[in-house]
Amino acid sequence: MDITPVILCGGSGSRLWPQSRTACPKAFLSLVNGQTFFQNTLIRLEGIENLTAPLVVANETCRFLVAEQFRQAGKQPLGIILEPVGRNTAPAVTLAALTALKDQEDPLLLVLPVDHVVNNVSAFHRAVEAGTKAASEGKLILLGVVPSRIETEYGYIRVDHAQCSGSKDRVFCVSEFVEKPDSITAKAYLDSGGYYWNSGMFIFRASSYVRELKRYQPAMLAICQQALNTAQQTGDFTRVNDSAFKRLPNLSIDVAVIEKTAETALVPLDAGWSDVGTWSSLAIIAEQDKKGNTTSGDVLLYDTQNTYVRSEKKLIATVGIENLVISESDDAILIAAKDKVQNVKKVVEHLKASGRKEAMFHRHVLHCWGGYNALDEGTEFQISRITVRPGEKLSLQKDFHRARHWIVMVGTAQVTRAEEQICLTENQSIYIPTGVVHTLENPQKYDLELIEVQTGGLS
Repeated sequence: MDITPVILCGGSGSRLWPQSRTACPKAFLSLVNGQTFFQNTLIRLEGIENLTAPLVVANETCRFLVAEQFRQAGKQPLGIILEPVGRNTAPAVTLAALTALKDQEDPLLLVLPVDHVVNNVSAFHRAVEAGTKAASEGKLILLGVVPSRIETEYGYIRVDHAQCSGSKDRVFCVSEFVEKPDSITAKAYLDSGGYYWNSGMFIFRASSYVRELKRYQPAMLAICQQALNTAQQTGDFTRVNDSAFKRLPNLSIDVAVIEKTAETALVPLDAGWSDVGTWSSLAIIAEQDKKGNTTSGDVLLYDTQNTYVRSEKKLIATVGIENLVISESDDAILIAAKDKVQNVKKVVEHLKASGRKEAMFHRHVLHCWGGYNALDEGTEFQISRITVRPGEKLSLQKDFHRARHWIVMVGTAQVTRAEEQICLTENQSIYIPTGVVHTLENPQKYDLELIEVQTGGLS
């Protein structure tokens, strides 16, 4: 039986600001081993038998990021389903299940949030193999993580260690779902041996999930079906109907189905799993020195303990501090107490309320044709470095407020300026006055790189 991975890219990762932004959330960041979370998820799937290409569910704003991840990995998706707004995991999984039933013969779905770390891939594969056997019989399998420490940031699942009838593997009946506990309760869970962390990873037949959703959330099923029936298809992208999708409630798959149905079972996962949701959780899984410090980039520590320091552009030196998180991105620096990093999202909320672009964008912005890196800007100018991929073209545009000056650094640019067609090579430049229709494309087989200087007010 085919297994179709369903990769969920809906989380914003606001607690990992300033690296994570609305337009580039944590799924597309390289924070662990030089690979992005998305790339690590693709790599983790390699070696699982009967695996199809993955279905991805992501926000509309991340479409180019998802496509770029596949391009860099040299892989193709089965499809990329784009949500106009976030509505949590239940609608996302429903869209994937309905898409799979339309295009395939009732495959098993392996539902994977994209922002996880799994150190023991072989153990992950064994858990998936055990889960697929029970899932093929109609069960909704949850991968439950064997707890390794007292943890108050995860939900827990209590199981009956008497195996579910008919199963030859370690597949356990679920007795109870419990919310994030306090530390005393979490210790009791750890000591008992009968509780597992809720990983948010599932295995089930597409038809089994739809059957249970119809029983417990029939309105959600109907709206998702409507949103898909009237979706727009562009290449690998499926843009679901905006107005229909926005009528959906914000519900997790756990609340909508998994905690209600009697068909849920659990397969233990002991694979060095972590849900990297905060800077402190990242520090836990990262390599530490003898004083409990974790560093990344150009960092110098003196008389510093139990501190996480991340540098991307600048040298960061610390003196006489402890229990802090310091993270520097291209345009912002976060300094927070380690035990307060949950509140980083409040900083992001304030930035959004203030209209600050640091909540939404990095200086580097990706587009379908390539991307640009903002180098400097003021009220009357902006300087950017633009990269255009081979064969790609910027959209035809006209700016009534700003003029542009393009200087080619690497490659060849085919420029359209009004009725003119101009070919520019390295060290050549062109001026685009305000109000003039213009575009450029890269006719070569390697990246085109140029500097753009915009002058004039924004309005």
